[in-house]
Amino acid sequence: MTRYGTIIGTGRYVPETVHTNEMLKEQVSRVNPDLAKVVDAFQESSGIRARRLAPREWAASDLAVRAGQAALDKAGIKPEQVDMILLGTDTPDYLTPATSTVVQHKLGAVNAGAYDIGCACASFPTGVATASGLLATNPWMKYVLVIGVYMMSKLADPADVTSFFYSDGAGAAVLAADDKPGFLSSAYIADGAYHQHWGLYSGGTFEPATVESVQAGRTNVRLLQRYPPDVNHINWPQIARLLAERGGFGLQEIDLIIFTQVRLPSIKLVMEDLGLPLAKTHWVMEEWGYTGSACIGMALDDALEQGKARSGDLVALVGSGVGYNYAGAALRMP
Repeated sequence: MTRYGTIIGTGRYVPETVHTNEMLKEQVSRVNPDLAKVVDAFQESSGIRARRLAPREWAASDLAVRAGQAALDKAGIKPEQVDMILLGTDTPDYLTPATSTVVQHKLGAVNAGAYDIGCACASFPTGVATASGLLATNPWMKYVLVIGVYMMSKLADPADVTSFFYSDGAGAAVLAADDKPGFLSSAYIADGAYHQHWGLYSGGTFEPATVESVQAGRTNVRLLQRYPPDVNHINWPQIARLLAERGGFGLQEIDLIIFTQVRLPSIKLVMEDLGLPLAKTHWVMEEWGYTGSACIGMALDDALEQGKARSGDLVALVGSGVGYNYAGAALRMP
């Protein structure tokens, strides 16, 4: 029997604390009153009006566990039935050990293996595609839990106006083996020429953290160079077209396509490029902010909750992450 990975449940965790753009303007204006205008410009270019902040005493694993449990509940699966946990994040609890093992322990998934996926905001579609491959090639495997989690607000300088883009959250999906597709195709693009544009540049082997690097702010997330404004406008459509070509379907057959939730104008522009109506996509960044590795899983769960995809519908996930990484996955809903 040919086996396919199929999503049987999704979940999300959205922190309760809301941090509006007005609150952020007041925060950054203490450093420089002119920064309030930058916040206004960011809102205009992204559509983001607020962000969510998790409790400061929490770690990323605490958000991930809540989203993972929500997905398991919808799937009707107990933690001890999970065979593998794939956790996508660039805000881990630690450099090592893997945050996925922390989640496995906190969730009580005592029979699961676990590993991290580290391609930033491309992690969730990468995780879905990887989970599908594991289920297709391992007859003993029944359930894989994919989680994307983001807690970059805790790694940012609150006085840095780019904290506009750092919201907290987690999204998850449970995939099971089925004899009907299920998973259809995947696509990946990378361009490491951008690896020094945005990131956390002190604390790893390139530059171990020191008193000096902490005091200089290099252990905080930083935007060092601006990306070309059309970087997603070019590669998101390319990923979508590769998914269609490899999956044997036409773009017009897509019922729902979810993109990285960073800029609403980019989503609208790419949908026009693909010839798809806006009704076939979904966005959540306006009130939930940019949640990086978590955003596609969170948006997918919200879209399904609103009835935007039903049994048999074709869903595409297209993500882009710093580095630069692009990843896509296409599948039919059971």
